[in-house]
Amino acid sequence: MSEFYISAIPTDVNWQPTTDTADAAEAYVRRIFPDPDGTLQEVEVEFHDRIRVVHPGESLERITCPRCSGDIPLDWFQDLVEEAEEEFDSLDVTVPCCSALVPLDTLHYDWPCGFARFEIGIRDACRPEYEFTDEELAELAGILGHPVRQILAHF
Repeated sequence: MSEFYISAIPTDVNWQPTTDTADAAEAYVRRIFPDPDGTLQEVEVEFHDRIRVVHPGESLERITCPRCSGDIPLDWFQDLVEEAEEEFDSLDVTVPCCSALVPLDTLHYDWPCGFARFEIGIRDACRPEYEFTDEELAELAGILGHPVRQILAHF
């Protein structure tokens, strides 16, 4: 059975809110993504010590280099993420296409991929509108006090 996951992450990979602010953001997300019986979806708030990849799952089909526009093999990216156990101290990597040193968050992903030390995620959202609206992202950013973007994943 497929799982769908929606994540809201800060636009700055290292930014984290206070615990109280994260709690307020979680309460907001639970209001806008109601769960009729409390067991159908899962809302998670995560703080990470290191930068963590927020992967789009099976939706990711192509990655290209911002330097040379060459294709970057998906297995190269998956091996890199697996080897790092999905966490990084630095996003700088040497890409296989042109051997340039580039940050992972500047690669061009055909389906948005993110990196963050803070994340609010919803697994298998119950509401018909699967993703955050622009207005909801703006409201969430206002609560957190920092701009956010969403990553949609299918596993």
